[in-house]
Amino acid sequence: MARGTGLKRRSVWNDEDLENPKSPRKFVACERCHAHKIKCSGDLPCSKCLAVGCADECKFATRDRQVKVSENYLDQLLSENRRLREQSATATEVADSVTRPSRPAEILPDAGSTSIQNPLIGDRAWFHRYDPSSPPIYIGEAACSAFATRFRRFLTGNNATAHIPRTQYVREEKIVAANEADVQWPSLNHARLLVRIAIHQIGHIYHLMMRKSTMDKLEEIYQTASFDCTANKCKFFALFAFGQAYSVRTELTPGSRVPGTPYFARAMSLVQILPERTSVTHLETLLLLSLFSYYLNRRHCSYVLVGNAMRMGLTIGLNHNIPESQLIDPVERQHRIQIWWTIYIFDRMWGSKMGLPMQILDEDIHVDMPSPIAPKQLHDEELSDTEYMSANIKLARIVGETITKLYSRRKYQETFLQRVQKLLKALKNWVDTLPESLRLNMEDIESSKKPVLSLHLAFNQCVILATRPTLLHLLMTLSEADATRPNRDSATSGSVSQPVLTLGEACIHAARHSLSMILTRWISGSMPTFGYFHAHYLFSSALILAMSSFVPIGNPNDMGGFDSALDILRSMTENGNLAAAEFYHNLEQVKLCLDGYRDARRPRADFAVGTTNPASASGPSSATGLSSALASASVAGVPGTIAAEMPLISADNELLAGQTQTASDAEAYTYTLPVRDTICGYTTEMAFLEPTMQDFLAQSDIDLGLLHPVDTLLDEAENLYTSHEF
Repeated sequence: MARGTGLKRRSVWNDEDLENPKSPRKFVACERCHAHKIKCSGDLPCSKCLAVGCADECKFATRDRQVKVSENYLDQLLSENRRLREQSATATEVADSVTRPSRPAEILPDAGSTSIQNPLIGDRAWFHRYDPSSPPIYIGEAACSAFATRFRRFLTGNNATAHIPRTQYVREEKIVAANEADVQWPSLNHARLLVRIAIHQIGHIYHLMMRKSTMDKLEEIYQTASFDCTANKCKFFALFAFGQAYSVRTELTPGSRVPGTPYFARAMSLVQILPERTSVTHLETLLLLSLFSYYLNRRHCSYVLVGNAMRMGLTIGLNHNIPESQLIDPVERQHRIQIWWTIYIFDRMWGSKMGLPMQILDEDIHVDMPSPIAPKQLHDEELSDTEYMSANIKLARIVGETITKLYSRRKYQETFLQRVQKLLKALKNWVDTLPESLRLNMEDIESSKKPVLSLHLAFNQCVILATRPTLLHLLMTLSEADATRPNRDSATSGSVSQPVLTLGEACIHAARHSLSMILTRWISGSMPTFGYFHAHYLFSSALILAMSSFVPIGNPNDMGGFDSALDILRSMTENGNLAAAEFYHNLEQVKLCLDGYRDARRPRADFAVGTTNPASASGPSSATGLSSALASASVAGVPGTIAAEMPLISADNELLAGQTQTASDAEAYTYTLPVRDTICGYTTEMAFLEPTMQDFLAQSDIDLGLLHPVDTLLDEAENLYTSHEF
């Protein structure tokens, strides 16, 4: 509209028209279009003049009076035109990329646009000053602890809410003290037991050694009394550390909270970090020490160790195929290949835990994927299952792309939603092509092999990484809409687009599925006491389930899952798990913020419950508030007939075996605990079977481009996260 007149710019008005705004408008062509006798759009400048670069010369051949147009309006039109041209170019490049080999995503030279960035991160790196005598701690945006801080800032409404630093880890002085103890080779029988435990617990999840050859080497060392070889001592002491961690349930010595720490400390003191000529045995030791560092919650140490393994592997060309003439033994060749891919998996997975970049590009890897060798018995004795390892490699590749494309501060031509869509397409393809041997047994999930469960937990975590920024954005948007329109359902009032709801649903599904698998292992007693990853997946899932209890696509009873995770982490903490202690403390702070947020919303409890789950409409009244709704609502995703048969957890967290839920039980217990029967309702691929997800994945890049309304919302959401002041 023309400023101050209320008249459209594309119209020409005479004096009579100005006195009577309702009179018919007279459209005319600009001088250039009139002279060439071509149709004019009537805009100023018109589309024809814009196309030939004559926008500055475009003017109307008016008969009465010229309409004045501000320079700001012209600048706005020119900017819009440039933006549409860039969008068209992006769509063309994306279409061309389908027929071209994959290559790194191009980065825009202009870093000014923020509407295509992850809404959780700002332009500056995030540092936290914890110890005045030490450098500030760098906080990777992909880390779950960082996401927890973002969530707590939303709940408190305070963008300066402090990050909770990691303090529960074995410090250097403890490692030195453990190394000073008299750590010797155990007896042969005890050494056999420890190595077999280690191979059984970790040797089938990751390829870290040739299994039979390792046992044969152990026998040789004891038969020949060759205890002084440093390379062998480092490797076997690292294996002894795992054997103790999985077999001992109490502290061995004062100050070594995690069993196996003395063996780990001795191996760390002996291993060469900078050998001029490395060996495959040395790389095996670095991988073992890197993995055990997670049991001590020393994530930085683990990342550096696998980084050394990566660099050392490159020096001997592990990322290339070695000529068969130079390594004839097929077992040795496959061992070399699988060790490289284990380094690759650790590089991607470890980086994703802390939001750190991957250390090698896929374009620099030219080695074959793992393949079986004949006879099959020889392969099974020495090497990892090739189907399992290939699936793990492909998933690690997607994880690396997720960190790079969603959590880095690079500027991409694709929008944030376009990048999320491509990652979810890759994850869907991963699920669709998964071999039958690697699928969960949904009839009896406890019968599924441990590596298969680990693989599906890692998959769910990747889905969560890709979708949780959008879920938090959804929660923020609904909270703002709730504050401004407390009597309307914001999810259906146009303030939230369908893609945002779809991604939020996928995130919640992945969290519920992970929690259900971990609860199954916990109930059956097969959870590792000192492992890191189950504690990490519990923490990640609990954050999502807490958010789910406040959004329309979730369920209030998901807070029961949050409490379940909190209780398990508390129990793991009491048993000495350092990672669980860190996550439990962080989750406790989240719970405090949740209580405050819920109290602030209590006057609008009717709206919160009513819009979250229609099934809860017949539940508690507004007088009881949201907390009562959480206690009595049906289990999310579980049919009522199944939920009625579920055992209960009492207020003091004791399992009430044999008792079932009835209407009168709703107020007596805090929440219900999903058990094996309820897990049949979840499948890994379920989130991708939803019609809304299929529609999202089928949308073209243009549909998810810069004109999509969600990008404006994500851009606004980012403003709440750019301050890192404490």
